Amino acid sequence: MSCHREGGTTRNTGTGTATARGRQNLSPFIFQDPQNALDRSNQQASGSTSEPQRGRGGHERGRDGAPEVRRIGFKTFEGLLDKEPSEVAISLSSSLGLKNLLDDRTMGNKLIQVVCQVLCTAFQARNDRKIVMHLANVVKNSAFFRFILPYYVTGIMSENVPARRQEYPRHLSNVISLLTDVLNMFPYSSVQSVSMVVALLKPAVNQLRASGVDIPNSIDEGLERVQGLVDHLEEKSREGTLRSDKYSFLAATEDTPPGEEDYKTMSIYPTLEEFHLDHNPFLRPNIITQRFPSARIYLDTHFRLLREDFVRPLREGIRDLLRSQRNENIGAPLKNKRFDDIRIYRDTRLVVPLCTSTGIAYTVQFDPRHLKFVRWENSKRLIYGSLVCLSMDNFETFLFAVVNNRDPKLLKEGKVDLCFSADSRPSLARVEPSHSFLMVETTAYFEAYRYVLEGLQEQNENELPFQRYIVECSTEVYSPAYLRMEGKKYDLSSIAAEGQDKIAPFNPLTPEAWPNEEKMGLDESQLRALNLALTHELTIIQGPPGTGKTYVGLKIARALLDNHRAWSCGRPMLVVCYTNHALDQFLEGIHSFLKEGIVRVGGRSNSEVLKQFTLRELTRAANFRKSLPSHLRRAHHEIYTQMKDAEELLKRQSAQLQCILSGVLKEDFLLKYISSHHWETLSLQPTWDGFRGKKSSFITEWLSLGVSMFQQRPQQTSGAEAADSDETQEEEELLDIDEEADLIQAERILVDAEYQERNGRKQQKKKDTEVDAMAELMLSMSVNDTENHPDHAADDEGFQFQRHQKRKMKQMVKNELMKSSVMSEEEEKHETNVWNFCLKDRWRLYRLWVLRYRIDLRTKALQAEQIYQEAAERLNEIRLREDLCVLQEARVIGMTTTGAAKYRQALQELKPRLVVVEEAAEVMEAHTITTLSQSCQHLILIGDHQQLRPSATVYDLARNFNLEVSMFERLIKVGFPFERLNYQHRMRPSIARLLTPHIYAELENHPSVLEYDNIKGILTNIFFVDHRHLEEEIKDGRSHQNPHEAGFVVALCRYLLCQEYKPSQITILTTYTGQLYCLRRLMTAQQFSGVKVHVVDKYQGEENDIVILSLVRSNLEKRVGFLNIPNRVCVALSRAKMALYCIGNMDMLGTVPLWSNILHTLRESGQVGRDLTLSCFNHPEKQTLVSCAEDFKSAPEGGCDQPCQYRLDCGHVCTRMCHPYDAEHKKYQCNKKCTKVLCDLGHPCLRLCYQDCGKCQVPLEKMIPSCLHMQKVPCHKDPATFVCQEPCKMTLKCGHPCKAKCGESCTTQCMVKVPIELKCGHTQNEPCFISRDLKKEPQCRAKCGTTLKCGHPCPGTCHRCYQGRLHEGCAHKCQGIIVCSHECQEPCVRDCPPCSFPCENRCIHSICKKACGVPCTPCKEPCAWQCPHHSCNKLCHEPCDRPPCSVPCNKTLSCGHGCIGLCGDPCPDKCRVCHADAVTEIFFGTEEEPDACFIQLEDCNHLFESKGMDRYMNLDEDQEANLDQRAIKLKNCPRCLTPIRRNLRYGTQINRSLAAIEMVKEKINGFPAVIRKHQDDLRLQLVGKTHLKQYLPEECALVNQWLDKTDNSLQRLWELENLMTFLEKFGKLVKMQKECTSPDNSDMFSRRIGEGLKFLLHRNQRFSNQQVFDLEHELRRLSHLAELNVRCQMSQFKVLGVELNKEIRQLRAILEDTLPFSEGLELTVKRMFEEIDPRLPRSGLGITDDERVMIVKAIGLNKGHWYKCPNGHVYAIGDCGGAMVQSKCPECNVTIGGANHTLAQGNALASEMDGADYAAWSDTANMANLNLQDFV
Repeated sequence: MSCHREGGTTRNTGTGTATARGRQNLSPFIFQDPQNALDRSNQQASGSTSEPQRGRGGHERGRDGAPEVRRIGFKTFEGLLDKEPSEVAISLSSSLGLKNLLDDRTMGNKLIQVVCQVLCTAFQARNDRKIVMHLANVVKNSAFFRFILPYYVTGIMSENVPARRQEYPRHLSNVISLLTDVLNMFPYSSVQSVSMVVALLKPAVNQLRASGVDIPNSIDEGLERVQGLVDHLEEKSREGTLRSDKYSFLAATEDTPPGEEDYKTMSIYPTLEEFHLDHNPFLRPNIITQRFPSARIYLDTHFRLLREDFVRPLREGIRDLLRSQRNENIGAPLKNKRFDDIRIYRDTRLVVPLCTSTGIAYTVQFDPRHLKFVRWENSKRLIYGSLVCLSMDNFETFLFAVVNNRDPKLLKEGKVDLCFSADSRPSLARVEPSHSFLMVETTAYFEAYRYVLEGLQEQNENELPFQRYIVECSTEVYSPAYLRMEGKKYDLSSIAAEGQDKIAPFNPLTPEAWPNEEKMGLDESQLRALNLALTHELTIIQGPPGTGKTYVGLKIARALLDNHRAWSCGRPMLVVCYTNHALDQFLEGIHSFLKEGIVRVGGRSNSEVLKQFTLRELTRAANFRKSLPSHLRRAHHEIYTQMKDAEELLKRQSAQLQCILSGVLKEDFLLKYISSHHWETLSLQPTWDGFRGKKSSFITEWLSLGVSMFQQRPQQTSGAEAADSDETQEEEELLDIDEEADLIQAERILVDAEYQERNGRKQQKKKDTEVDAMAELMLSMSVNDTENHPDHAADDEGFQFQRHQKRKMKQMVKNELMKSSVMSEEEEKHETNVWNFCLKDRWRLYRLWVLRYRIDLRTKALQAEQIYQEAAERLNEIRLREDLCVLQEARVIGMTTTGAAKYRQALQELKPRLVVVEEAAEVMEAHTITTLSQSCQHLILIGDHQQLRPSATVYDLARNFNLEVSMFERLIKVGFPFERLNYQHRMRPSIARLLTPHIYAELENHPSVLEYDNIKGILTNIFFVDHRHLEEEIKDGRSHQNPHEAGFVVALCRYLLCQEYKPSQITILTTYTGQLYCLRRLMTAQQFSGVKVHVVDKYQGEENDIVILSLVRSNLEKRVGFLNIPNRVCVALSRAKMALYCIGNMDMLGTVPLWSNILHTLRESGQVGRDLTLSCFNHPEKQTLVSCAEDFKSAPEGGCDQPCQYRLDCGHVCTRMCHPYDAEHKKYQCNKKCTKVLCDLGHPCLRLCYQDCGKCQVPLEKMIPSCLHMQKVPCHKDPATFVCQEPCKMTLKCGHPCKAKCGESCTTQCMVKVPIELKCGHTQNEPCFISRDLKKEPQCRAKCGTTLKCGHPCPGTCHRCYQGRLHEGCAHKCQGIIVCSHECQEPCVRDCPPCSFPCENRCIHSICKKACGVPCTPCKEPCAWQCPHHSCNKLCHEPCDRPPCSVPCNKTLSCGHGCIGLCGDPCPDKCRVCHADAVTEIFFGTEEEPDACFIQLEDCNHLFESKGMDRYMNLDEDQEANLDQRAIKLKNCPRCLTPIRRNLRYGTQINRSLAAIEMVKEKINGFPAVIRKHQDDLRLQLVGKTHLKQYLPEECALVNQWLDKTDNSLQRLWELENLMTFLEKFGKLVKMQKECTSPDNSDMFSRRIGEGLKFLLHRNQRFSNQQVFDLEHELRRLSHLAELNVRCQMSQFKVLGVELNKEIRQLRAILEDTLPFSEGLELTVKRMFEEIDPRLPRSGLGITDDERVMIVKAIGLNKGHWYKCPNGHVYAIGDCGGAMVQSKCPECNVTIGGANHTLAQGNALASEMDGADYAAWSDTANMANLNLQDFV
């Protein structure tokens, strides 16, 4: 059994002991000195304490408290030789024993050779980069690499065994490979070690060669190569250019321009030179008219262009900023200057570190005051993935970070979460809380750039897929490699048209074998596209708007998936789309024919269909983790544990840092950072006006935030503040339109959004709870308190604070906390009294103290941050491996282009042969390249380059360097064969002609688009409204809005809804996101719910019946912006199917050639103008011209300005204005008064017209015929059927008045309460009708009140206690202290049963999960109590064999003073100097000795002098210990009596006590063998309980069931034994009732037996003294009653005298009475029986009992020889007692006796003669008739 209990589970890792997640709370921090408590907690969490704690989990601990980790053995390494590199790397990297092995200098040669071979295999895992780097770092820093390997190489030269020498070349090859790999990964830090081994390798190789060993050339070449690397690095080191492990060996190639860095070695991030040197980088334009010179130039071109696209805005913006700062110095103001390329955030500071799934992030605080104009919900500022650059020295040095999370509410406060780049993270260690940065943001989505740029750098130019077409631009396209094999046939039956015959399989490369358009259900161009896609290894399909490119794409996908055996080889199809929405659409289409095997990777999916197929959902499945390879599960657990240990520390420190910014700290937490003289004066607080009150914090008073502030300052309330009200006007809910920031962020987030949001909310809630709890502890004043109090709130001293005063004060505190100025140390030292500072200087001094505190916290967190970051990166690679386990089983994998770039390494391993790219024309070529793997044999590009193109950040690169030209468009431009779909199935012809020929030279209309109906209520189906209202510029960003257009569009939408078009049929499009917000303000959710509102760019691929387009731009400069781009125009004009309505400044747009041509086409048909013509559906002649929102008021209900005038069915006229909806007025409700007459009296209907009239309800005075009362009766009701409401005047039979109504029947049950005397003698009030029912007496509710034998009052009532005969069990709680130290929770018992509380026994190895009263299984693990001076060699549950250490602890506390504890014990949280009073408080008497050491009890935190405490704990072994001290129990704290369970120092005493307690438990519960034997005995006894079995079968079955339970204790078995005994007695009584009781007397007897059985079987039956007493007395009563019944039954044929009958009645009255059967009554009963015995014998024999006994004795026969004839005459049978002959009764001459031991008919055993139950001859009688007393 464990020796200690823990309050919470602990997890032990290599970094120390951390409280397990889920159990963490702040309660351990609440001590007298809170700062020490926090510091100690942080030290323990970070592993700075060496004290082991007895808790569960983790590894065994060594002497110093660190985990004892076993080193990896030879067999483990040998087992890794045949594994994949990835598995080897993961297994080694996650093993805690690897470091121990590599540092073991006793390693043998064989093990060295295997280690080298395994490490070489591990370093081949190129896709597990972080894991391999971590592993290589461990190897590089190990003794193996620095010492063992050189000695091993040296030993080669002295090897004498020839066989071993022959094996060395193979091992040397591994050594050289190992050296090369480590040197490549860590050139700076490993060159010295590698150089030494290389120097030794050369003579070793020469020695082997000289001894005749054949050395392969590869060894010489490898050795020469690694020597060359070493020489190169040593030269760079001498030059001073080798400064870190980031050094790259790559040199510029011949294709790299002179003076330019090779693109493979270029930094993805901007460099210092780029910010400060005014020269432009080398760029090549994207070649779009001819081939590229080489694959390298192709990759170089796209890398430089893509990098420049995100670097240039940042570079140019920072250059502009630096120039502006220089100009500011000469007088030009900078504060309000606007920068086009960047966004600036001033006074940015790092606040708190955060633990995220990707690593460490930081909450940073910037100054939001100059950004009040920003609407953060819609702003593109600081969106997830955006790159920011922070600098505090004009960008001489800088840090890069990416936005990790944005919350608009926090952004308003100037807070955002950032994740710093790997290169910037080392610099964070030097950042102090006081450092203020200038933060610059670039709008580019950096993460997408980073993934693609890294992919381009990693791409081998010799392995570039489809190089023949992409680079060389060959127009001769081969068929896919897998189709060139013989015998490949496709079955296209699944995509054939419905109703067509099945298509026979055919070779797709045979043109004449292809089915025609009719069979396939495709038009001509669609069939050609299908043919092209299936027969060419690179296919381009252009799909203009509405031509069904997605439809064709799905046909292609289905054809390929149905014929997957031709191409897959077990590999998936990869589907890539530019947007999440398009990906969802395409995968949903695939799901319609492929129900499983789909995996959607990353991104935000709004599809419920695909939810089950998302990668995150699949990896969270119940059995997923169990199915993973063991090395992944093990690695995940080890790394995750490391992360969580570091996270525990960081979370606490983050909470403390947040508290620092959330209010004013209590002085106790700043004690360490305040100088001693300042602390003394701070504590000597002055008073004002002689007032002195209780102060919660000196520091709040010192900062004038307490009562003194209101005593010193006049209270003034401004009018604005006085008028401030919390009342908010309820606003109508607006239409929910996706904010632009949310839309952009949704595309950027690559993890499953729902999982991230849910997990984020949960973590944030938990984090807020922890921060709130910490704030409660640390802050004397919080600025975040919610004000849910009245207008006046009282402080601790009772002063009243106005709400506005508190709000003003908190705002002032917020402003002070935000300031960066602090007092210098010189100023601090100059003044000794802090109260002499002015308020401004006080705040500066306070911020200095806080700064020191923050620096201290930051320093402590750095190591944990590094551990967490490294573990997170490795864990992400493990998760990628886990994802691969799912992806490898998929048939179709869907990704966005950004997701494909991120998962490029996974794609390289998946090796998809077939890739389908939807929206390919929107994807930058670099993105498409990184999507492809070397194994790709078939690429299908689907899109339309004449719609949206790729979006570049830099306009110059898009226009002049062709960056916006996709691979799709470029290949078409160089003449690559493609297929364009020619038939559009979407737009009515009048809309389609806007695209042809202006955008598309040719586009034919499918017949289906000719059948659309005309739009109701508008004269034309297409119209462009011209206006001259100017746009408004959005201050934040480059967006625009046009309120005039917004109002018109919303009014037109409302008008169309009135035409009975569904909201889902209408889409509002706008070209600028700023217009979205303008529209949203005008659209209420109630009116416009279901209407789609989008920007044009986000609506590609979508369509709707009616589209309303707002073009927004209208300005005097005639700047059209995006509207000048044909691609965007194409998308905007091609979304509508039935109708398109557009509003814009057509005069300005006419300056653009494309728009000029489109407007010319519109003018030819009269479809452009200043006014849109509305046509009333009901009055076609009535037309309304509308040019603004106000004009729609002429058609308020969607018709015209005429009244409706429709005659309703009720005869009224519709009161609405003309409305086209509800033409038949089926839904219309007429609200006029109803004019119908409802009765003959002419009463009108009182309801509204649309309501059901019903019957006439006018009340009239009518006479009720039955009683002649006058009543108000509804007009329609017959008075004869009306229930008269007058009170009834009848008197009931009982004399009480009737309470019913006159019209109701008089009550039969009078409810008037009357007193009634019960048979028990008590009186209680009951309803009158009950008192008159003599058969049913109510239950008596009088309290029993009897004092039970236990001394407690009876809790029952007179009825429940059966009038005091059978009392309820005592309910008084025992509350006695059990041996386990818990209180007994059972009701009043003689002996406390086993404890039912959960067991608290636990140790470092395990936790007991049993109930406390059940014996625990002892822990058999080795004891973990170790210290540098002693160690325990016993098992965990045994008393320790080492003494407590008496050496004083040599540690220093956080306050700077020495620890007062002892070695091996946890350091007390109190200091001899800082807490002198608490430490020296006299208890044992030795506390004041100067060398006294102290023990702090871990269970209650009380502090005791160690020697006195040791004596106290050893008293149980002392001969002088008194009886109480020798009791079996855990020792208690001498102060608070808390049981001592956890201190390792007293493990011996605790374990001994626990062992004794376990013995007591076993005694109480019984040993299992004893219990089993007792159960068997009881079962055997039950067999002999014949009366129980025969007469109480149900009760017998119940006892059997209870006996068969496996958890019975001895106590329970004792109860069952008592139960069986009493039930047997009741069984005998039941037998007597059945055999010898007349029916007249049976009812009462049965009722009393039932009462007794119910009491006996009650769930609270514990057989207490009282319960046994009651049962025995009741049984005696029933026995006497049974005897009386038997006597009467035996004498039923006799004539009894009057006197005897009187005596029998008196006796029966006593026995059937309800009063308890007292001793006196029993004596009376016995005396009465003696008196009537001669006249009423029990036997019915006509003789007295004395005579009967004399006769039996005289005959001398044993029991069972006496019988009786049918008439009751007695006779005896000798010998065996069995009837063998027949005779005649001498009294009545009937047959007696029998034959063959069988009695003659009617004869029976005469039990009344000798009391026998069985005949003497029977087997049963052998035991039953045996009187055991005869043997006594």
